Amino acid sequence: MKEISEILKAYSQAKEAGKKTALATVVKVEGSSYRQPGARMLVTEDGNLTGAISGGCLEGDALRKALLSIHQQQNKLITYNTTNENDSEVGLQLGCNGIVHILFEYINDDAIHNPIQLLQQLETERTGAVIQTIFSLKRNAIQIGTVLFYRQNTQPLYNNEIAIQYIEEAKKVEANKATIIKRLKDSNENEILIEYIEPVVALIVAGAGNDVQPLTKMADILGWEVTICDGRATHSTKKRFPEAKETQVVKSEHFLENISIDDQTYFVLMTHDYKYDLTVLKSLLKTNCKYIGILGPKTKLNRMLDDLASDGIILSEEQLDRIYGPIGLDIGAETSEEIALSIIAEIKAVMTGKQGTSLKYKTEKIHNSNVIL
Repeated sequence: MKEISEILKAYSQAKEAGKKTALATVVKVEGSSYRQPGARMLVTEDGNLTGAISGGCLEGDALRKALLSIHQQQNKLITYNTTNENDSEVGLQLGCNGIVHILFEYINDDAIHNPIQLLQQLETERTGAVIQTIFSLKRNAIQIGTVLFYRQNTQPLYNNEIAIQYIEEAKKVEANKATIIKRLKDSNENEILIEYIEPVVALIVAGAGNDVQPLTKMADILGWEVTICDGRATHSTKKRFPEAKETQVVKSEHFLENISIDDQTYFVLMTHDYKYDLTVLKSLLKTNCKYIGILGPKTKLNRMLDDLASDGIILSEEQLDRIYGPIGLDIGAETSEEIALSIIAEIKAVMTGKQGTSLKYKTEKIHNSNVIL
């Protein structure tokens, strides 16, 4: 979602400057690739790039293809075969062992529900949504492009009649949170990428000490929205945390009053105030948040559990599974910056259902495709 937000910002600036643009989207991957379907990059007519469709190996040639799309005001699909180390078209030894299909869409600013306008709908609410993109691998076929936006309980926005025929598939993708690619039955051998896009990650931090500052900065780099909550008005300020979306001065017993929780919301308790953290933990145990990270040694967590038990609160296995204390992955972190890195890495691992082990020992593919063919 961060990539899309940056693309939308870059597009707004380009439009204000009167620059034409094209959107490059990875629509299909066969084999291995650095980026998966749904990766996007915006290109302006003067050559500025925002986003990425590869690890850097395709961007140079993709720039030329995007500029051609802008010049001709037409959508184009380009296939890069990275299994060939002597790929004459790209002129690089890519070695990614995959075939990457990239759709280049000229952005007509005046067209109703053009690709950018559809992507802009993602920022109107903090909920998951679906984007449909129609493409064809058939040579010289007309490339239809990004055609539909769908979010549960809202009217779909679309610019092509084919798209609305697959609204039921869009609903299933939204419900299953799993992107799919389907083959359409038509003369152009069109396929449709029905892509689920998660809402932005919300990181809620109880604590506004100096050690929270690097955590906030790292989360911001990832595009996460950070909310800082602390009882001290001198600490929980926008000046101290400029990267945070919001800073709150709040007593522990009122911690959740202005917090919305969904399946992309993660909590970290690091106030260095035992009673504050304990009160917040009690409140969080009543929610369905899937990650509660607690800074401090194991003895602190055990003391918390004992105090909860004294109050008649016996945690279930499900509740214990959601508590991560001591917080962070075991990477030997000591400084506040290193601890922040271990915390961010652990949250990401929980988010994706991984263990956080070294890729050196991974026997299968690094990136398991999130697309169902």
